[in-house]
Amino acid sequence: MSELRVEGNRGQQFDWLLAGIVVSLALMGLANLVSAAASGVEGGSDIIARQMTVLGLGVLVIGVVLAIDYRHYDRFAYVIYAGSIFLLLLTLAVAEETRGARAWLFSGRFQPSELAKVGMVIALAHYFGRNPPTSIRRLRDLFVPGLLVAIPVGLIVAQKDLGVAVLTLLIGLTLLPLVNVPLRAWVGIGLFGAAGLAALIKYGLKGYQRERILGFLDPSRDPLASGYQQMQSKIAVGSGGLFGTGWQEGTQTQLRFLPTQHTDFAFSVLAEEWGFLGSSLVLVVYAMMLLWGLLIARNSKDTFGAVLAIGLVGTLLWPAAINVAMVLGLAPVIGVPLPLFSYGGSALLSAAITIGLLLNISMRRYVF
Repeated sequence: MSELRVEGNRGQQFDWLLAGIVVSLALMGLANLVSAAASGVEGGSDIIARQMTVLGLGVLVIGVVLAIDYRHYDRFAYVIYAGSIFLLLLTLAVAEETRGARAWLFSGRFQPSELAKVGMVIALAHYFGRNPPTSIRRLRDLFVPGLLVAIPVGLIVAQKDLGVAVLTLLIGLTLLPLVNVPLRAWVGIGLFGAAGLAALIKYGLKGYQRERILGFLDPSRDPLASGYQQMQSKIAVGSGGLFGTGWQEGTQTQLRFLPTQHTDFAFSVLAEEWGFLGSSLVLVVYAMMLLWGLLIARNSKDTFGAVLAIGLVGTLLWPAAINVAMVLGLAPVIGVPLPLFSYGGSALLSAAITIGLLLNISMRRYVF
């Protein structure tokens, strides 16, 4: 009876605050993109039109994801996960190499790894829904969730897209603070991970990838190549000052010194044109969205919904944190767009699925 009552009163249960935050970010990102495209970026008008089309498609995706009770995603979690893994395998088999990676299908229009991140989070939430994180006290109990993370990460590494692989790993690690494994075990894991990372850097990276890391550590060593992106980005951020240069008035943006200013460095455009105050406002809106997502997790009626919401927050947190750090010269350039803000198709649709699931959990928190 209570479920029927809630089902018939969806408008009152809909999370209008989260929806408003998401719409605000998308509109600010679109305004920022218009300015970036006004600088004479090749196909600028087409970029804006495609972004608006993807935003419209994203609204449709949110509606579809929202219409299905999130408990059905729990029932079919491993099917969804297997589907995302199949797409990664298909990409490895048939994709053409683009910018050194084989990570895109349909001539660079679709990136399956974006969906794999969401599929991984759903599968992890399914596992922890039946094995509560607080009950896990030994490393061996993390074998299954570790495997659920390792498979997509390994396949993305095989695609030679190390930036997305690192991002996927970080999203998978978002849930680790919930378990009760002793600290000494994590120290051992950390030492093993550090050794593995050192080996990867020395033997597993290609020359251009190693140059990106060295360029991050010292951009001035090659200011016209590996260090160019971060140096120009920091100039743009610094020239914005407190109040910014004004919309479509940033010299770094309009004179096209900024690389990929409509995708990876969209935040640089924002910082130059709207200054510290404008960029801080956007970050505050992001923080509101993430904190509201954690509140949704806290208020969820079941473990699956709570763990899923936390994992979904991680899918928004890590790319945002890495992108901003990348723009400010605090992280290597690994090609991670700012969620709901940068130009992009697959990343934007992945974010739409994430938002749809969060709205879904929030709206059905009173259904028993």
